[in-house]
Amino acid sequence: MHRTPRSWRLGLGVTALLLVAPLVTAAASSSSPSNPPAAAQATSAPAVNWALAGTATATTTESGDPASNAIDGDAGTDWCTSGWTGTLTVDLGQVRSLADLGITLDSASPSASATIELASAAGNWRQPKALRDLALDPGSPMYVPLPAGTSARYAELTVFSDTGADVCVGEFRGYGPDPAASGMDLGADLSFTPQELAAGATFSDEGNPGTPVTIMRAAGANYVRMRLWVDPPPGYNDLASDLALARQVSAAGLKIYLDVMYSDFWADPTKQNIPAAWQGEDLGQLTATVRSYTRQVIAAFAQQGTPVDLVSIGNEIRNGILWPTGEINCSGCGGWASLAQLLKAGVAGAQAGNPAGHKLLIMMHYDQGGSFTLSSAFYSELESYDVPFDVIGLSYYPVLDEPSISGLRANVDGLAAEFGKPIVIAETQYPWTLANGNSPLGDSTGDFAWEQSQIEPGYPATPGGQLSFVTDELSILATAPDGLGAGLFYWAPDWIPGVPWEPGAGIGSPNVNMTLFNFGGQALPSVGIFENPAQVCERANPYSFPCVVGG
Repeated sequence: MHRTPRSWRLGLGVTALLLVAPLVTAAASSSSPSNPPAAAQATSAPAVNWALAGTATATTTESGDPASNAIDGDAGTDWCTSGWTGTLTVDLGQVRSLADLGITLDSASPSASATIELASAAGNWRQPKALRDLALDPGSPMYVPLPAGTSARYAELTVFSDTGADVCVGEFRGYGPDPAASGMDLGADLSFTPQELAAGATFSDEGNPGTPVTIMRAAGANYVRMRLWVDPPPGYNDLASDLALARQVSAAGLKIYLDVMYSDFWADPTKQNIPAAWQGEDLGQLTATVRSYTRQVIAAFAQQGTPVDLVSIGNEIRNGILWPTGEINCSGCGGWASLAQLLKAGVAGAQAGNPAGHKLLIMMHYDQGGSFTLSSAFYSELESYDVPFDVIGLSYYPVLDEPSISGLRANVDGLAAEFGKPIVIAETQYPWTLANGNSPLGDSTGDFAWEQSQIEPGYPATPGGQLSFVTDELSILATAPDGLGAGLFYWAPDWIPGVPWEPGAGIGSPNVNMTLFNFGGQALPSVGIFENPAQVCERANPYSFPCVVGG
């Protein structure tokens, strides 16, 4: 994926790529892996919004804003009353164990008073005390914890406008445990961690020091993603630095997802440059080189006792790899046949380097996660050329003009039904602020997200907006057909100000406001993206009800 950060201060045309990286740590952790520093402990599985699998009706509905919008997984689509009050009834499809409820009012909605009732059988309503009189304010996700042992099939939300205007509910959520989701691959791309630590950055969670690896592990991660370049600038991810990272990741009890870029530096849909050492090789020679290189890389991880568990053959390969030999969608380049030959060589090399008896999954990584039409066409081409792979990997960045989260859901569901393969969101992010943390350091780099028009309706640029956005993504995966939603990796949650996207003075990170840490390295509440959101909210703001995660 290619991104051009907003270089507003000096008007410089700085080009940056936001790519996948792993949970990395270049220095020894101050806490042992068995005693993580974060106050929050890992949960067995992410909470699932069961309302996604349900149906909804309403007593009153504004034209164009039906009841179904309230449970479609997208807080930017609304159910609106056609008067000052109305009732939404949600059928979860079966009796579910519920831990908490979530509500997001449209930012343009008036504040509302509300009551919620629950029932295991139709008409058998009951109302926990906490649900009798709620104050709902527009714009921010809110959470209502439920008494332990709560179960229900039906939920009934009645809203009363505080101004007389129509009330608009962006999303109504019913969170509960899902044993099937306990097998999800949950992680982050922490490739910048060694550079951050080498630059003197410190990280903490609720005042407890740690590294991004230990903090993310305590928050529920079970994987780390790391990128690999062939011969990058000094200090950036090469094989030696990744092997060092892998030792620390493995010691922390986390699995390894390796993103092999087949380039000396950033590779994405706008550039896939042949490494300098491979220049001049024809298709046959590049095929042999790709196979040999991939075998050596995978074998090197195995030889030090940290075998790779998941590998992507190339990064965001919508337009191919190793241009122009393996480029597609252009005239005078290699085309699909050449790309397929190179991808097959990468797969064969990875399998040859993998130790006997160890399970290694192969991913093919596509960037336009919000488009089923484009994603389906890409994976159909792979299958038509008999390219073997185990996992569909998608990038999804709504601030970069991707379709809304409804598009992501349609894509995940469609790909699962068409290809029957596990689906992983290999990269995703969302901003916690629109401020630019590079400016105080004198960097000219602008952020990828800087204006309100880039923010998805229903998901404010706050830690609460981040938390709501990612937990909605996870619920979309968890409710995908045939259980094929397999995992999610948050991109560069630790890339705070101080480490540039490329070497040079006056260059920073265009990513600093989409991290899970603030500009000083303190974990935001949204570091708990893999936890029950109401529990995260209660920790961050224990005296609010309904609970809201602020800025």
